[in-house]
Amino acid sequence: MRNLLSSLSEIRRYPSAIVGLLIILALAAMALYAVIAIPYREAIRLWQGGVGVWEEYPRLAPPAWFNLFTSKKVPATIILKSTEGDAERTVEQRSEATRIITLTYSFDYDYDDFPQELIVFFNPIYPTSTVTPSLSFASLTWYTPDGRKLDLGSFTLTPRKVFRFAQDTALTRKLKKYVPEGVLISDKELERGLIPEKVLFLDPSRQQPTPLKGTYTLVIKATTFEVGADVEATFASYGLLYGLAGTDHYRRDLTLPLLWGAPIALSFGLLAALGTTVSTMIIAAIGTWFGGAVDQIIQRITEVNMVLPLLPILIMVGTFYSRSIWLMLGLVILLSIFGAGIKNFRAIFLQVKEAAYIEAARSYGAGNFRIVFRYLVPRIIPMLIPGLVTGVPAYVFLEASLAYLGLGDPSLPTWGKVINDANQMGALYNGQYYWVLEPAVLLMVTGLGFAMLGFALDRIFNPRLRGM
Repeated sequence: MRNLLSSLSEIRRYPSAIVGLLIILALAAMALYAVIAIPYREAIRLWQGGVGVWEEYPRLAPPAWFNLFTSKKVPATIILKSTEGDAERTVEQRSEATRIITLTYSFDYDYDDFPQELIVFFNPIYPTSTVTPSLSFASLTWYTPDGRKLDLGSFTLTPRKVFRFAQDTALTRKLKKYVPEGVLISDKELERGLIPEKVLFLDPSRQQPTPLKGTYTLVIKATTFEVGADVEATFASYGLLYGLAGTDHYRRDLTLPLLWGAPIALSFGLLAALGTTVSTMIIAAIGTWFGGAVDQIIQRITEVNMVLPLLPILIMVGTFYSRSIWLMLGLVILLSIFGAGIKNFRAIFLQVKEAAYIEAARSYGAGNFRIVFRYLVPRIIPMLIPGLVTGVPAYVFLEASLAYLGLGDPSLPTWGKVINDANQMGALYNGQYYWVLEPAVLLMVTGLGFAMLGFALDRIFNPRLRGM
């Protein structure tokens, strides 16, 4: 153990090992943060989606930091929630049951393009004792930075009412009179109804449709007709960019799978590498020590198993039986135990078996398994470490490959699943490069970190490579 620790201390002599170790520590910190910040069950719930889970997010929006690399400031997503104090709230009591609730949303808009979509999510709240509640009534008014007032219409509030500006035909017809004189609007837009996202942000001083920068205000007036009734609302201006990682075709924030892909990938890679390497070493030690029929059986099983293709077997199991990641992990370990490593370890154990201290152990009556586990196996643990470290990315890429082929666990947010979704939706053909590059870069960085550390450890523990 002292020699092992002494050898590990030599890592500081290798800059590549330091870089690799820092990458691995960063990935481990990322995995730990994901598990703490987003518990497993919550991550699964968010990834699988459902009604209302991702409705406040834009569809297919690149990351917000894209603005750092463009001369034109692309609009980011703006979410304002009355429940979180983002709206100024006033209440006017007209009678015992009737009252008017005014929600005022103000926000700064300094972008060079129009938003993707405008939506208001209403959440009417009625007393729990009411069997048939009296529905509330709401009206919307829009104020521009130059003082114009635009009436957006009124309607009855049903439970979980969603007002989509672009899908309201009455609003699109009404907006024609709000187009400032001199602003050029195409005939195509006039024929299909004006796009509210464009008209509400128009700069009246320019002929070409250009957003007017400044502070906009949306005023929602909701009238309730029941004692104890209330109204909450969320205003969403879907921009062309969102968050740290962007969103996919289901509006899911890609930060979730990118974060949670780290603990899944590291767990799969470490467990597979550790289970395979340790099991292979122990089986090789037992076969070498006992020799005879035991060694022959192990060698024949190894030779047969080396012919079997691992990936096609995993594809067959995933297609016809189950795509559970734990089943795949078990199969990977089972099919990799009797691999080429058996023969490599056997060659080393044949030399160690003839060492003098092994003869000394036999002379004082040490049992077979005591010799195997106390004298043979510990002898080559230092040689085991480099192979263990360099083997991790191979299994990480294997899990990502299965997910890319559509055979990964569908309930888990992984890097391979993100690439699979992007491929199915033609992300590269549609210019959504971030969707593919973000998980791909994380996979490459993971492989690079373990490879740099593993190669340095190989030089430290392999006498033939020292000094090279």
